[in-house]
Amino acid sequence: MSGDYEDKPQPLIEHLMELRTRLIWSIGAFFIAFIICFFFAKHLFNLLVIPYKWAVIWAGLDVTKSELIYTAPQEFFFTQVKVAMFGALVIAFPVIASQIYKFVAPGLYKNERSAFLPFLIASPILFLMGGALVYFFFCPMVMWFFLAMQQSGGDGDVAISLLPRVSEYLSLIMTLVLSFGLVFQLPVVTTLLARVGLLTSQWLKEKRKYAIVLAFIAAAVLTPPDPMSQIGLALPTILLYEISIYAARLVERKRAEDAEHEQASSEVAETETEKT
Repeated sequence: MSGDYEDKPQPLIEHLMELRTRLIWSIGAFFIAFIICFFFAKHLFNLLVIPYKWAVIWAGLDVTKSELIYTAPQEFFFTQVKVAMFGALVIAFPVIASQIYKFVAPGLYKNERSAFLPFLIASPILFLMGGALVYFFFCPMVMWFFLAMQQSGGDGDVAISLLPRVSEYLSLIMTLVLSFGLVFQLPVVTTLLARVGLLTSQWLKEKRKYAIVLAFIAAAVLTPPDPMSQIGLALPTILLYEISIYAARLVERKRAEDAEHEQASSEVAETETEKT
């Protein structure tokens, strides 16, 4: 290859060897992070329980009496394994993403690499923003909704209390974090598609009503079957869709400016050539 390419043509075996190297680095980073996270699994799980404690306070209950249970001998152990895997994926993601970029980058032009790199940085930031929104707001709100359904008993009514299992609580918060994290990638995906010309801001505006319906359908599939979390995911999705339209419009404006600048430069060059 020549021109804007920095590497040379490689046979298939060398590409496979390069892929093996990147996989080894990625798996090694994940394994090391998993060992560290498993050692601190209980502490990490206690951090994940903090939103539940906030929900208990919001419900006006005694936070000292709130507890989670496990009903199978191995349940809490496998819960710690899941916590460690979840934490390892978060910690090792920068290494994994960098290895993916290093494997793909040699096949890209220089301008494509410079355009792709900001999205590689924005993607984890947006994912963390979605996870933070779940941790500090939506998870406490969802747990408060469930806690409000408790029944104190008396006057012929039986007492009904919420005693969440550790595995089910972890599944709930992981589902919410992953769902919001993926939804927050919408501006990145649409902007990339707009850069390569696969969609336009006008097309996104025309499909807005379908996007709203799909947002609620996706929220119903990705979140637990309660209205609070479903609405809580659908509304940010719609907002992010509007941001995607604006981002696609900026990409189109930048492309038009570059085209005008290139045309003006070519006209200047032609004029200078005619003069000479």
